[in-house]
Amino acid sequence: MSTDGAYRVSGGCLCARVRFELAAPPEVAGYCHCTRCQRRTGTGSAVSVFVDPAAVHWQRGEELIRCWKPADGMHKCFCGECGAHLLSRSPDGSRMALRMGAFDSDPGIRPSYRQFVAYAASWEPIPDDGLPRYAEARPRDGT
Repeated sequence: MSTDGAYRVSGGCLCARVRFELAAPPEVAGYCHCTRCQRRTGTGSAVSVFVDPAAVHWQRGEELIRCWKPADGMHKCFCGECGAHLLSRSPDGSRMALRMGAFDSDPGIRPSYRQFVAYAASWEPIPDDGLPRYAEARPRDGT
């Protein structure tokens, strides 16, 4: 939150050449345990927040963002300089998910689900945290 009460949270990549500001609260957050996220992050899962793409304002470095565009699914975007994972977005730009690790401070939302748990890494047990679990993709309610 800013001092004027408006929602604003900033973030960026490792080298700080890409910076953004989010001007509206995230819609939903969750963990993804799919093998694509495992390979992309080098971890057992990825945690992201879905946001209104119009609420993301690039402060600098938007031209440095590179995206891998799989045949199916959202584009996986990262800083072309340091490789930090920043976001995923639908091919038409209507949906966007920012990586929670890219925020400078608390975005004010907590993960509320775990999806693709059928593919969870055997070496990292999913904690018993009470979150709903989906073997495949979480059913979407507009996000």
